[in-house]
Amino acid sequence: MSADRDAGGAVQLPHSLIAAVDAWAKARHINRSDAIQQLVELGLKAAPAAALHHAVKDHSMAIEGEAISRLRELLDPSLPPEERERRIRRLVEGPPEFSEQRIDLPRHKT
Repeated sequence: MSADRDAGGAVQLPHSLIAAVDAWAKARHINRSDAIQQLVELGLKAAPAAALHHAVKDHSMAIEGEAISRLRELLDPSLPPEERERRIRRLVEGPPEFSEQRIDLPRHKT
C-alpha cells in the first residue's frame, strides 16, 4: 500500500451500486478499490463545475432582477400595468426568434 493511502476506507454500498462499480472496474481491467477511488476522484472533479454553474445561474438571476428593476424605473408610469409587464418581459427575454438559442429560459413544450 502506498504512503498516500489510508487503510481504513471501508464503505457500505447497496448491492446495485457495487454491481455497477464492479462492471465499471471490469471494463477498465482494474480492481474494485481502484475503481471506487477513480470514481470518487471523477465526482470530486465534477463537483466544482456544478457549483460554478449554480453560482453563474444565481448571478444571472440577480442581474435579471436588477435589469427588471431599472426597466420599471424607465418605463412611462402612465402605461397600464399589463403593458408595462409585457414590455419588461419582451426586453428581458429578447425577441422570440432568439428564444431557442437562450439556454437560461425554460423550454416550452409544443
